[in-house]
Amino acid sequence: QVHVVESGGGLVQAGGSLRLSCAASGSTFSINSVGWYRQAPGKQRELVATISSGGLSDYAGSVKGRFAISTDNPKNGVYLQMNSLKAEDTAVYYCKVDTQVPSGRLIVWGQGTLVTVSS
Repeated sequence: QVHVVESGGGLVQAGGSLRLSCAASGSTFSINSVGWYRQAPGKQRELVATISSGGLSDYAGSVKGRFAISTDNPKNGVYLQMNSLKAEDTAVYYCKVDTQVPSGRLIVWGQGTLVTVSS
């Protein structure tokens, strides 16, 4: 069993910054990759950024240059630094952890953390 928890959301003014954290815990597992997704009201969930176990990262075009995903060890935490926030970044942000457990591959989602950017 793997459990994922996000934290760090909140209310911020446009132009401000927030740092989200994603923590995975459980018994025997390894992490293949971690992704941050977001879902705004009335919209589909979309990919924001991903990072592999080897440290390779990728970003949605809408956040490239403003957001940064990082980790020193995915099991210790994966972070999303969000700078120059815009009203359109308002959404619930979810962490998706792609893990390997003894029975095979397991995808685990967190419950999400709300980010509200006021204009």
